[in-house]
Amino acid sequence: MRSGRRNGSTRISSKHQITLPVEAMRDAGLEIGDVLWAEVEAPGVVRLVSAQNLLTRLAGAHTDLFTEGPSIDELRDAWDR
Repeated sequence: MRSGRRNGSTRISSKHQITLPVEAMRDAGLEIGDVLWAEVEAPGVVRLVSAQNLLTRLAGAHTDLFTEGPSIDELRDAWDR
């Protein structure tokens, strides 16, 4: 153990930053440069979610918003004119 910290723990810096333990990154399938969203689940509980996973989860979630009117292909064709 370094600095008296338990394995896998981290600390919030004065700049509100944290360093993810390497083991946690590997286990989550994250890589350097990945974009993460912070979601508050409860007091004292913050969940980091890969932006790619978030987009995948939300893709197609609101298919009922545009049920009438021109299709997206028709709109694109109009832009090309």
